[in-house]
Amino acid sequence: MERVNTKLYLRNYYILKENERLRKKAQLLNQENQALLSELKQKQKLAKSSATSNPIPTIPDLNTTPPTPTMGPSGSQHP
Repeated sequence: MERVNTKLYLRNYYILKENERLRKKAQLLNQENQALLSELKQKQKLAKSSATSNPIPTIPDLNTTPPTPTMGPSGSQHP
C-alpha cells in the first residue's frame, strides 16, 4: 500500500509541475497576444487617420480627350 501511495504521490507531483510550466507558458503567450493586439490597433488607428487627412489623389484619365478651345464672338479663344 505504501508503494502505491508513493507512486501516486510522484505522479501527482509531476502533474503539478507540468501544470505550473504550462500556466507560465500560457501567461507569456497571453502577454505576447496583448502586445500584438495593441500594435495592430495602433497601426489601424494610424492608417485610418492617414486616410482621412491624406485622401488618395484622383488620377486623371489619359484616354479621354481634353476639351478643345472654342472661338468666342470677339475672336479670342475660350477654354
